Amino acid sequence: MTDKIGYTRKGDVAVLRIKNPPVNALSHAVREGLVAGMAQAEADDGVKAVVIVGEGRAFIAGADITEFGKTPLEPFLPDVCKRIEDSPLIVVASMHGVSLGGGLEIALSAHYRVAQPSAKVGLPEVHLGLIPGAGATQRLPRLIGVDPSLDLITSGRQVKAAEAESLGIVDQVTEGDPEDVGVAYAENLIATNAPRRPVSEMAAPAPIDWDAAYDGTLKKGRGQISPAQAVRAVQAAAELPFDEGMLAERKIFMELMETDQRQGMIHAFFSERAVGNLPELKGVEPRALQSIGIIGGGTMGAGIATAALLAGFNVVLIEMKEDAAEAARGRIAGNLSGALKRGKITQMKYDAMTNTALEVSINYDSLASVDLVIEAVFEDMGVKKEVFGKLDAVCKPGAILASNTSYLDVDEIAASTSRPADVIGLHFFSPAHIMKLLEVVVAEKTAPDVVATGFALGKALNKISVRAGVCDGFIGNRILATYRTAADHMVLDGASPFQIDKALVDFGFAMGPFAVGDLAGLDIGWATRKRKAATRHPAERVPTYPDKICEAGNFGQKTGKGYYIYEAGSRGGVPNPEVSELIAAERAERDITPRDFTDAEIVRRYMAAMVNEAAKVVGEGIAKRPLDVDMVLLFGYGFPRYWGGPMKWADLQGLPALLADIESYAKEDAWFWEPAPLLKQLVAEGRNFDDLNKQAAK
Repeated sequence: MTDKIGYTRKGDVAVLRIKNPPVNALSHAVREGLVAGMAQAEADDGVKAVVIVGEGRAFIAGADITEFGKTPLEPFLPDVCKRIEDSPLIVVASMHGVSLGGGLEIALSAHYRVAQPSAKVGLPEVHLGLIPGAGATQRLPRLIGVDPSLDLITSGRQVKAAEAESLGIVDQVTEGDPEDVGVAYAENLIATNAPRRPVSEMAAPAPIDWDAAYDGTLKKGRGQISPAQAVRAVQAAAELPFDEGMLAERKIFMELMETDQRQGMIHAFFSERAVGNLPELKGVEPRALQSIGIIGGGTMGAGIATAALLAGFNVVLIEMKEDAAEAARGRIAGNLSGALKRGKITQMKYDAMTNTALEVSINYDSLASVDLVIEAVFEDMGVKKEVFGKLDAVCKPGAILASNTSYLDVDEIAASTSRPADVIGLHFFSPAHIMKLLEVVVAEKTAPDVVATGFALGKALNKISVRAGVCDGFIGNRILATYRTAADHMVLDGASPFQIDKALVDFGFAMGPFAVGDLAGLDIGWATRKRKAATRHPAERVPTYPDKICEAGNFGQKTGKGYYIYEAGSRGGVPNPEVSELIAAERAERDITPRDFTDAEIVRRYMAAMVNEAAKVVGEGIAKRPLDVDMVLLFGYGFPRYWGGPMKWADLQGLPALLADIESYAKEDAWFWEPAPLLKQLVAEGRNFDDLNKQAAK
């Protein structure tokens, strides 16, 4: 028995207590201890039942992430589950906190399950590009049927105890000390002569149309293969004896272990945890934060205010006029009412947020005591400087002044105040109360404790916060401008916007770039093109047809027409034939003979442009690490998670081949396709982007 499992006896019941803080992950020592504990209970004269319980805040939260990538050691988890299930004693799992992945698989190998009302269960393996590998695809369908099993396994979602009980995953929900509850339940089973009840011996579940379920799951996952493969594993539970089904599950699990998608999702998993871990913030205490001011109550300002209220901050929102202030209050109330309807907050909390925690004002003096203020006004340097001048005058010493600018120079904004050390960029993504990404833009004179406070705010708001340096567009929008330009070039040269959108959706993006433009509003890109026109490089190829779309008053979804035409009440749009006419006219004007593009070539060029610009962003220090770029694209720009991000995708494709393609494209357009110095250096040294991530972690 290892020190990770405690053994005690209470009458006829042996208790195995898992002691592997903080969340009882299934380390090698825990697996060994469970096997030894079962043997000890069976050898203990008079013991009739075993209760497995977790110490601390969880039953078992899943695999031990410190063992990821290492050669697994026996006993393997499927064997541990079989050992528990095969016991001649009655085995009860008493669950509290979370029982996830292998933790739920341990519980499913017990004969009975009891849970605390606050407990949650789930099988999140699909989020790592895998399927459950210790019998859940075989046991769960026998216990609760195919459809609910597929829902849980292919989505990876967590369910609360009440739903788990209604589905039949747990037998009883009882509040109390988990050990006491488990022992009482086991004693009752003994007293009533309840039988052992191994799930593996239950009848196979009824079949469904497996091919339809597979195809539907693959489509829903936008090309992610692990949820669809889980359908095949559950199919084995319906069609094969249990032991053969276990072999089928293991075969699928091991095949998925070797896929690029699994590598991408593991990279995303670890990068999400590493992205906010910055050496420069070690030992730096953030400033106190209780009240937040927001300038501007449009969609963005109202979204930031909503996120701040939901995180427990007091909010003072400033608008120019009374009617605008009331409209902002209405937007925030509408956002919060959505949280109320979804059960995220109570009516009492909603009332407190809207009536007490929120103050809407037209007077800048109302910001006198706030700890941090975020401006979310029109994207114009003159307007921003005017706002910061007012903030400089009214905000208390030590208050942090933040800009939500998407592109503009935060150093220039900071220079318009008497306290540049207190100025930072906090670039939220719309809708700000839903989107997970926050770019923390560090200006030249931003104080370290102001940076730390930006990250502390991001954590409080449940955001993925990424450090960015100052340049036009920071990390995300700078890279976006480049890969969007690559798409524009392909349109001039012969591809259609609609083919490009479809190719990139097939690659795994939620939407293609032209559909995204329609969603965001084509007038935004139009304004950016005008802003950059004076400083544009003479070699840059800039199409004029997008400006003509805007000049006709067509800005996308909000006007009902852009690249696509949007009918009221219909989801999505249909291609706008006027766009194709404008493109054909511009090609003729430029004397371009259009050529065909394959979908594969579209994806390769689009991704090459993204990676090349991202390598420049990392090489210049705008992003500190390649993983920072990956997290920005994953959480702000709809990049498919199963590729891990553009830098991970590039590593998986191979940097030498990607550089060779970029150099071949440069023969057509040497200015746009100039290879990033960092990319050339890595190829010359035989290294990749992940090497830079590892180097930064040392």
